[in-house]
Amino acid sequence: MPLEEPVLKMRRRVFLRMGGLSSLGLTLPELLRHRQAAGAESRPAAKAKACVLLYMTGGPAQQETFDMKPDAPEAPRGEFRPIPTNVSGTQICELLPQLARNAHRYAIIRSMHHDQTFHGGGSHYNLTGFPHAPRDPTPEFYLDRRDSPSIGGVIQQLRGYRNGLPAAVQLPWWVGHGMFERFAGQTAGFLGSLYDPLQIFYPEKKELPGTLPADFRLSEGVSSQRLSHRLQLLDSITRGTLSSGKSEQQFSKHQAQALDVLNSGGAWRAFSIEDEKPATIERYGDSKFGRSCLVARRLIEAGVSLITVAWPGHENHWDTHGDHFRMMRDELLPPMDRGFSALLEDLAERGMLDETLVAWTGEFGRTPTINGNKPAGRDHWPWVYSTVLAGGGIRGGQVYGSSDSIAAHPKDNPVHARDFVATIYHALGYDPSTTVVDLSGQPHHVVPENPVVALF
Repeated sequence: MPLEEPVLKMRRRVFLRMGGLSSLGLTLPELLRHRQAAGAESRPAAKAKACVLLYMTGGPAQQETFDMKPDAPEAPRGEFRPIPTNVSGTQICELLPQLARNAHRYAIIRSMHHDQTFHGGGSHYNLTGFPHAPRDPTPEFYLDRRDSPSIGGVIQQLRGYRNGLPAAVQLPWWVGHGMFERFAGQTAGFLGSLYDPLQIFYPEKKELPGTLPADFRLSEGVSSQRLSHRLQLLDSITRGTLSSGKSEQQFSKHQAQALDVLNSGGAWRAFSIEDEKPATIERYGDSKFGRSCLVARRLIEAGVSLITVAWPGHENHWDTHGDHFRMMRDELLPPMDRGFSALLEDLAERGMLDETLVAWTGEFGRTPTINGNKPAGRDHWPWVYSTVLAGGGIRGGQVYGSSDSIAAHPKDNPVHARDFVATIYHALGYDPSTTVVDLSGQPHHVVPENPVVALF
């Protein structure tokens, strides 16, 4: 019989406090509890061994990124001009010069669409491949255990821990706005928190990815040996809290595995960039997004399968209802261009891009009209938007699908959000026959149908 959730939570809190690891997003004993259960899964040969999902929290404007409309009226055209890329006939925004030089490495999908106009609905579709099931009176959809599992949650259950690290990691923040909003679809959902991606979060502006947050380090004076002794004391105090037998044996086993991970310096070094060349760090830039892209490359090298780099929406985000053009010009496009392009170049130079899928998306696009806010902006628009895929078998240098003359609706080859997610799974070697198991032991098919195979 599995551990009851209240008992598990109580013991976990005590365990974390004993090591000075309170507020740990990692929740090591919880995640490790089913490490053995993951096992080896059978699946088709994968084109990609790993995936980096670059998620632009808020919903980036297609007109100011990858689907410029220079001949449209003023509102859909916007303030920025297109520039040619190194692929003949393909243009993108002038504020993406480094990505323009790397267009041969990626495919642009300009005909993305779905019908969810709120952030949580859009995030749920783009992170899980399934629509959000309305259940609350409020129109916005926030994170909930009834959500469908994210790609990261599915991969975590299917692949488990490898080389002392989980299969799925998310950094540097939640998909959501501010400190407390957390949009739907970014956890393991109904699979249970055991399979949530490992969360490496940096809430303070001065904290930059590339170093472990303080909550992940043992308190000063608490060695791993001392923590081991405290765990033995914890067992002697709480023995009997759980019924004797398999449950207690499993919990003790996973406590030991948690300690093994803490002792695994090699695994945790993947999160630190101190041994990177200064030129490499400079290449990615000093933004949270750029540094997270660098950490993502290191995690792939360490054996992590799915890394979600969520744009740090607690500092700024792509939900530009107001001050749209200044935000895009000064705060959003330059660091995105730098970090994204550096990741593509770095992976290619290291011979890793062919086996690493890089996906770029957000909740939705933005309206072809400009609203009346002061300063003005663009509002939510799920009926057409752009995404990008690179590596992992994707043929670079192509544009798939198109939008109409004002970037309002797909014109040809429409791609639904579920098809986009299906394409990610397809690259990783999973098809609609793949199943995962929920907390009650029931199997679920979580891979959408209809991947866009023409992209490969």
